[in-house]
Amino acid sequence: MTFLQAALNGDRDHPAAPRTPDAIAADAAAAVAAGAQSVHVHAYTETGRETLAAGFCGAVVAAIRTRCPAIPISLTTSATILPDPAERMAAIRDWQIFPDLITANQGEPGIVELSEWLIGRGVGIEAGLLSPGDARAFVASPLRYRCRRILIEPLDPDPARALADAAEMEAILTVAGVTTPQVHHGFDGSCWAVNRRALALGHGIRTGLEDVATLPDGSDATDNAELVAAAVALIAGG
Repeated sequence: MTFLQAALNGDRDHPAAPRTPDAIAADAAAAVAAGAQSVHVHAYTETGRETLAAGFCGAVVAAIRTRCPAIPISLTTSATILPDPAERMAAIRDWQIFPDLITANQGEPGIVELSEWLIGRGVGIEAGLLSPGDARAFVASPLRYRCRRILIEPLDPDPARALADAAEMEAILTVAGVTTPQVHHGFDGSCWAVNRRALALGHGIRTGLEDVATLPDGSDATDNAELVAAAVALIAGG
């Protein structure tokens, strides 16, 4: 079965992007009902700011587990939220309720130490490769054989450039002999093109409002469940 993950919020400014624990959990349940096999989320403070603070992150994870007890939850650790590696590590060391997985962007300072600490607590790692440079750093990293999956995430919204970056990242992994399962997605204008390429090559895909707010036909998406349903149709060849 082709793996499909739903990325529910991120920093997307969209009326359907959930922010509170209850809203995120309800949206996760809708995405799972539409066909998602895992959800990736960001936690927020009461004022709508992204956070890695233990209380907020734990509340989100607990709320999703109540609504979707069998669904793997992936939580961000992005340095865009806490740029200082020491501050980020301190925040994550305070976590009491752990997600099943975290995304670990390989170009960020301190990511190896952070990932190793979480692996020691039973948390799986999704290695985020946002550029060919990240791919080269990853194949030289001690994490290369310790991750649950690799996320190929070209940042360029231009489809041609994103597809070229995705192909280069995949080639770097292949040459290095890394066979960890891959999940691909683009951003905005490149998202569905990157998804289609990945499916043709037998990889998993990710969709959701963190990545894209339009459907494959270019029309506006209503919510995450609609994006997941479109991805399911894509997987089925529709």
